[in-house]
This record gives sequence, structure tokens and C-alpha cells, in this order.
Amino acid sequence: MESTSKTYIVSPEDRGIRLDIYLTTHNPSLTRSHLKRLIESGNVKLNGTIPKAGEKLKPGDRIELTIPPPEPLRAFPEPIPLNILHEDSDVIVINKPAGLVVHPAAGHYSGTLVNGLLYHCKALSSFGEPFRPGIVHRLDKNTSGVMVVAKTDYSHQHLAAQFKAHSVTKEYRGFVVGVMEEDKGTVSSLIGRNVKDPKRMAVRQHQGKMAITHWEVFKRYPSFTFLTIRLETGRTHQIRVHLASIHHPVLCDPEYGGRKTIAFLPDPEVRQFLASVKRQLLHAST
Repeated sequence: MESTSKTYIVSPEDRGIRLDIYLTTHNPSLTRSHLKRLIESGNVKLNGTIPKAGEKLKPGDRIELTIPPPEPLRAFPEPIPLNILHEDSDVIVINKPAGLVVHPAAGHYSGTLVNGLLYHCKALSSFGEPFRPGIVHRLDKNTSGVMVVAKTDYSHQHLAAQFKAHSVTKEYRGFVVGVMEEDKGTVSSLIGRNVKDPKRMAVRQHQGKMAITHWEVFKRYPSFTFLTIRLETGRTHQIRVHLASIHHPVLCDPEYGGRKTIAFLPDPEVRQFLASVKRQLLHAST
């Protein structure tokens, strides 16, 4: 696999933007930390010289980016405990705990769900990338819940087709900040990378992928609401972004505003408990 080279000429609209943010915006598949490493290793040139990641751009600047081929990732078996809900010859259904990464990636090669699955199962589907055998859908690291994993190529292809056709019901339970007035509703919008912080996602007006989230109140509490949430699409951080966009972020979510109101809750015991929670209160129930 060969290196990829790209050249950019900075437009007047991008005056003053940091180099690393500019490159992340134009390369949404690359994280800001990855691009920073590329800059530090000399794979980025600004007007023919090696720049700093935080350098501010001006109109007419010429940026040359070289992306080396990625190192091959492979997952290896590790004795990681799994909460197995169902298993047969075709699939294994797991209740993934919060804090567990689904599959290896750059900078995170072990301790993932895939490492544990490879230890438990004699075989997983080889359909797809070698570092994520059997994985047909994902959950965020700090979202707990049900995941179905393919053990054969046959089951992988059929499951993937069902997810693509949106014929699989993806339902979640979650607590959100504030008391929701309506009993149910739908949020529909484009979702794309946050321009100011590419590690996060955001509702976008023009660029992004369509996302549809349905929610229904299960129970109301004095300062928050317990919801049942159903997805029609499966975009990165979709539920968290959509609920934050209607001013009811997932409770305790550190990335999308779910921790800001904890200090103002009237019940001191609830305040103390929620302050100790380090993850968003969101669970994939089906």
C-alpha cells in the first residue's frame, strides 16, 4: 500500500484557522492527534517548510500532506471476561460494559471486546477488516449495552445487510438533563464533524450524513427524564448529539454538556452520586 499525497491552497474564508484544525476538517477520517503526529514527523509542509500544528493560516498558503500507509492492525486473543446473553453457531450476543472499546485501533491495540471474543470463540467472521472480526455494529466506549457479533461469514453478510437496510431495531435507554415537556418526538438532521473540535460530532446545516432519532418519555424525575430512544440510522455519537441539540443532553455526558447542571441539582445525594459517574447514562437495550 502506497502513501497518499494531498495539496491544499488556503482560501480567504479560512484565514486564521489553525493548521491542524484545517487539515482535520478536510480529512474527517483522520483524528486531530493523528494529524498532529503527521505534522511532527515531517509529513506536512506549509509553503515548503515543516510547520507547527497550531500555526495560523493565511490566504494563499500552500499545504502539502503525505499520509503514509497504515501499519497493519491485527487483534490477538486475551482472557477478557464477557457477559454473554446468547450464543449459537452463527452469532454471539454480548452485553458490553461501559469503558470497553469494541475493537483495536491506532494507540489502542489490546484490552478490547474483540480481544476477548477471539479468546472465547473458536472462530469469528473473517468478513471485513482483520482488526475487527465479527463486528457488524459498534457502541461508543462509554456506552453500555447489547451487541450482536457474527461468528461466520454467512451471518456477517446477512446481519450487515439488515443494518444497512435499517431493518434492525436499535433501541436504547437513557437519562437526559431536564424535564421533557412532550411525551415523544423525533430529531432529524445532518450530523458531521465539529469544525472546532473534530473529535466530536455536531448537527450540521450543509455537510454531513442524515440522522434520525426517535425518543419517548419512560419516566420523569424532578431534574431529569428517563427516555426510550430508537434509531433509524447509526451515526457516530448520534443520540448524544441529537439530544444535546434540543437542550436535553444525555446525563453525565462529558462531551456534549451532560455534566454542566449536576452541581445545581437540589438533592445532595443525587449530586454526589452523579458527580462520581464518569460516563454518559446511555444503554443499548436491543
